[in-house]
Amino acid sequence: MIRALHRWPGLLALALVTILSLSGAVLSVFPAAERIAAPQAEAGLTVAALADRVQAVYPGVEQIRRSPSGRITAYWFDQGAPGAAVIDPATGEGVASADPNHAERWLTNLHRSLFLGDGGRIAMAAGAAAMLVLTLSGAALVVRRAGGWRHWFTRLRGPLAGRLHVEIARIAVVGLVLSSTTALWMTASTFDLLPDGGAVPAMPTEVSEETGFAPGQMANLLQTPVAELRELSFPYPGDATDMFTLKTDRGTGYLDQGDGALLAWADLTGWERVSETIYMLHTGQGAATLGLMLGLMALGVPAMGATGVLVWLAGRRGRPRIRGNQPAGRAETVLLVGSEGGSTWGFAATLHAALTQAGQNVHVGPMSGFAPERYTNAQRIILLAATYGDGAAPASAKGFLDRLNASDRAPAIPLAVLGFGDRGFPAYCAFARNVAAAAQAKGWLELLSLDTIDRQSPQDFARWGRALGDALGIELELSHQPVLPQTTTLTLVSRRDYGAEVQAPTAILRFAVPQASLWQRLRGAGFARFEAGDLVGILPVGSSVPRLYSLASARRDGFVEIVVKKHPGGLCSGQLTALEPGDTVSAFLRPNPGFRPGRGRAPLILIGAGTGIGPFAGFVRGNARGRPIHLFFGMRHPDSDFFYGEQFHGWQDDGHLTRLVTAVSRGARPHYVQDALRGEATQVAELIRNGARVMVCGGRDMAAGVAGALAEILAPAGLTPAVLKAEGRYVEDVY
Repeated sequence: MIRALHRWPGLLALALVTILSLSGAVLSVFPAAERIAAPQAEAGLTVAALADRVQAVYPGVEQIRRSPSGRITAYWFDQGAPGAAVIDPATGEGVASADPNHAERWLTNLHRSLFLGDGGRIAMAAGAAAMLVLTLSGAALVVRRAGGWRHWFTRLRGPLAGRLHVEIARIAVVGLVLSSTTALWMTASTFDLLPDGGAVPAMPTEVSEETGFAPGQMANLLQTPVAELRELSFPYPGDATDMFTLKTDRGTGYLDQGDGALLAWADLTGWERVSETIYMLHTGQGAATLGLMLGLMALGVPAMGATGVLVWLAGRRGRPRIRGNQPAGRAETVLLVGSEGGSTWGFAATLHAALTQAGQNVHVGPMSGFAPERYTNAQRIILLAATYGDGAAPASAKGFLDRLNASDRAPAIPLAVLGFGDRGFPAYCAFARNVAAAAQAKGWLELLSLDTIDRQSPQDFARWGRALGDALGIELELSHQPVLPQTTTLTLVSRRDYGAEVQAPTAILRFAVPQASLWQRLRGAGFARFEAGDLVGILPVGSSVPRLYSLASARRDGFVEIVVKKHPGGLCSGQLTALEPGDTVSAFLRPNPGFRPGRGRAPLILIGAGTGIGPFAGFVRGNARGRPIHLFFGMRHPDSDFFYGEQFHGWQDDGHLTRLVTAVSRGARPHYVQDALRGEATQVAELIRNGARVMVCGGRDMAAGVAGALAEILAPAGLTPAVLKAEGRYVEDVY
């Protein structure tokens, strides 16, 4: 519901809120510019002294105004001709034209009404309302994604467009709420939908009917500093019954022109003060710095609009359309999906279609939207949960475990949990297992025991579907056809072969970067933007299941490079290691923002073995700023599989690599990378104490050995790999 409330107003009102925000951002500059350009009154200057100075220069002065920026403007008649000027309060003389800024007036009319009068004002008010709805619903979505208000500024992951969208929103949300609510207030005031609330002093019935008392001698003007002045109106010449009218920050009063006596006074009401504060907050008049800050935040709206459209388009491509999806309150079966890349949604669509065909009312939604109180007709809840990284919740399941653990009791609805993962990773289906364990601890009744799907296997899914059908007492055949990402053709340009001597054929394959259209470059789609450590999916001939490889290059390097070891019976690795220059493969890019060196100058400790050296070679190659990098590389034998050996020595000479430590496992004294770490324990511990970031890439057994060695090394300092992971200083990419 919240997601729909955020998406559709955003898409429908995008042009309107963009005009509102851009025009508002430009208008926010004018109060600051006026404040800088206008001559300011010296401290202690009174209205009496200012009036004397102006009247001496312009005897026919009719009115003196002071704007919130401090600019003072005088209006007069000279031989029947009106005049106006910006006044230098030090002399009373005009120093600039009082004519309004035409650009500011044009932008103000655009911002208020689109040049369409009252109809335009209503349209822009609708835009402000849409902006408020977008801001509040967006804030709710950020909280849901982050797992609570306390994690508002938690580190983000996922595609660049989505991360930018949320990063901008987290900063701009306060300003956008302030701008949109004040805009709605001012529109309501314009159309007299709010009470006036103003207080005007009663018109005096008795005046001295004398004239000629100098403003500079009036006690009230002598006691009023110019900093409080809003407006001083002079009596009409020759009319002894007319009076001076003084408006200040405190209220409005009438002064006798014959003796300067205060004839009547009315303080500003609380309602007037609220209205003026709202006007100041919206326009920046009187608070130029705040206005500029709100203007900068408003510039985030078009950026969020563009990234939001990209996120929406990516979601439509990555998530299949589920026809006939029932509202949560009417569904008998509730399917909740935890997915990072989108593939799990495809399985949910297949299951939804099969259950619907069997006569069920089915609702599909994200696990992050878990709300048992809405499932009023539900007879079962099924969770399809992928795992991110080393056991974290995927993007669409953020906050699920927090809500479950915070609840008093589990829903009285039977539960089935199905995990999706890859057995090649140590944290296989870890998030699904954590969910099942938490549900069991809450006493949640099981519909089916926890089951798992390995590498998106349609066969595993069909097997589980039959078990679900048995539990429901229906025939359920799940025939899932994976929705593959759009692929691009990569052409091999060169290869370097290693490992034949140790019966482990391995190749460094370099492909040409495919051409990207302008639209792809703007969206970062295809291979228009990638970094070392991202993943390239290769679709082998004769299979619908892609294999993922870590990139050893970035877009700026001008090529796509991977390191591939041929596995016995491996379909994809066999095809890749058989490629010759000029051959092609079908591939797609999957960002891997969780495995990046990060910014800053903190040292990097890179630990890899075998083909795990790939992304590290890319990191070192791109280290043009000379960030300290300490690389620990495990190999079988330096004569057979010292991948990038020649380049590493050159990168050391160029300052891209600080230190290279190798470990050889095939020789008289087998030495593994974890042994190399122990041999450098003192320096490793010192680097980590000084803020170093540890990155591990390679096989799961190697990663486990490295974690054990680091635990030993860090124990004297009271640190552990788990602590470093929690701080974001220990990341793994293992297989």
